[in-house]
Amino acid sequence: MLLLLTQWLAELYPERLGFLRVFQYLTLRSLLAAMTALLIGIGFGPLVIRKLAELKIGQPIREYGVAAHMVKSGTPTMGGVLILLGIAVSTLLWFDWANRFVWIVMIVTFGFGAIGWVDDWRKVVHKNPEGMRSREKYFWQSIIGLVAAIYLAFSVSETSALRVIELFARWVQSGFSNDLPPKADLIVPFFKTISYPLGVFGFIALTYVVIVGSSNAVNLTDGLDGLAIMPVVMVGASLGVFAYVTGSAVYSRYLLFPYIPGAGELLVFTSAMAGAGLAFLWFNAHPAEVFMGDVGALALGGALGTIAVITRQEIVLAVMGGVFVVEALSVMAQVTWFKYTKKRYGVGRRIFLMAPLHHHFEKSGWKETQVVIRFWIITMLLCLLGLATLKLR
Repeated sequence: MLLLLTQWLAELYPERLGFLRVFQYLTLRSLLAAMTALLIGIGFGPLVIRKLAELKIGQPIREYGVAAHMVKSGTPTMGGVLILLGIAVSTLLWFDWANRFVWIVMIVTFGFGAIGWVDDWRKVVHKNPEGMRSREKYFWQSIIGLVAAIYLAFSVSETSALRVIELFARWVQSGFSNDLPPKADLIVPFFKTISYPLGVFGFIALTYVVIVGSSNAVNLTDGLDGLAIMPVVMVGASLGVFAYVTGSAVYSRYLLFPYIPGAGELLVFTSAMAGAGLAFLWFNAHPAEVFMGDVGALALGGALGTIAVITRQEIVLAVMGGVFVVEALSVMAQVTWFKYTKKRYGVGRRIFLMAPLHHHFEKSGWKETQVVIRFWIITMLLCLLGLATLKLR
């Protein structure tokens, strides 16, 4: 919004307000988006926490969980609305409203946020720690994920929303031809020329798995004070670098990345997400004054997955978000093994002391702050490894 305003003023009064053209620079607007989101989060944080406490929106704690967490019962949750508020306001202020990619990321983010809000609300109102039923949650996630996947399949090589619709209609009329441009291929990091063509159905399937999977993985990681938000900030900021590169004709050509016009504008969104995340960490650091809840975790995970697909860095996302991946795999392995052993031996057995993995380390004797900071360090190393793929090809 401010970009359009400054453009209009600079053109209307070129001699007096020509300096406003500085806001055309993407890097400046990204920094301002981060600052805006950070200030909104810190400024409105106490008010949001106080309001959540007044509404008695407290976090229920599972009775079979870690005993040390029982003291957290009643801590205000649904603090993810503070993150989404910072992201929404700062992004809308500083990004180019004509950019299609930012809008689709916003739709996914707030769509998943709405699912999380319903889930959290049921936990609070009905005092049910399980919240929304898994099937219902997965259904709505699938709807949003599939819509985003279909749109992105035809928007990677196009700059017009109308052109995307035309391509989709042509694809249907042609009997679902599977052809997509090379820039839509699955890129293998650390190699210059190795990529795999996906076709339309393959692209849609992969995009769906990445968006829905990353959303649930971040949600499973959100179990300790500050554990999920800092990796989200680091991974999101790293993806912002990839967005800037793929959106630049010069840098993408030099670094052998596909040039995707408009992708660079996602740097504004990732910067806003980083600023909002750091502001939330101010209140979420141990001992947490507020939890983000599913409204924040599902939304942020969906955003990371969508950005990774647009920048064609799905594999790099799995590397940088390795903590999220391992947390999700630990739950899948625990549940699968428990069901298998119960069916075969009559008694369910466990691989970990408790899943997700961060609870296993807690029950092994690690303090909560040790688990959180060590997972942060691991994420930092993985993000550096992911960023290394920019040049090591």
